[in-house]
Amino acid sequence: MSEKPIVGIIMGSDSDLPIMEKAFKELKDFGVSYEVKILSAHRTPEEHANYAKSAKERGLKVIIAAAGMAAHLPGVTAGQTVLPVIGVPIKSSFQDGLDSLLSIVQMPPGIPVATVAINGAKNAALLAIQIIATGNTDLQKKFEEYKVQMANDSMLKNEKIKDLN
Repeated sequence: MSEKPIVGIIMGSDSDLPIMEKAFKELKDFGVSYEVKILSAHRTPEEHANYAKSAKERGLKVIIAAAGMAAHLPGVTAGQTVLPVIGVPIKSSFQDGLDSLLSIVQMPPGIPVATVAINGAKNAALLAIQIIATGNTDLQKKFEEYKVQMANDSMLKNEKIKDLN
C-alpha cells in the first residue's frame, strides 16, 4: 500500500502489535492505506503530540489508538486532534484489561473517544472503514458487500449443525 495513509494506528508499546495486527489485516483487505507508529503518551509525549496535531494536515481521516494498563494514549490523542479517535483497550495482566477499558471510556465532556471491546482491533479497523466510507461510495459498497458476506457465512453455519436437532 504505497498511497498516502488515511488511517493512523498508534500504540504505546510494541507488545500491542500481536493484537493490532488484526486491524492491519482488515484495512489491507478493504484497500485502506494506513501507517503504524509506536508512540507513548508517557515516554514520548512530545513526539506523540506532534503526531496527533499534524495528523489532519498529513491526510489522516481517523486515528486508532491502542493502550493497555493506564490507557491514556487514546484520550490524550483525542485531546490533541480534531480527527475521530478510536480507542482499543489492550488486555493486560491487571484486571484482564478492564482498567484499560474504563480509562478509555471515561473521557471528559468535549473529548470523545469511540471505544471498542478489549483487544477489539478488528472492530476498530471496521469502524474506521465505516467512518471513512461516509464520504467514499466505493468503500461504502465494499463494506455493504462485507456485511452481506458475513450474514451469508453465518447462515451457512446452520447447515453444519442441522444434524444436531
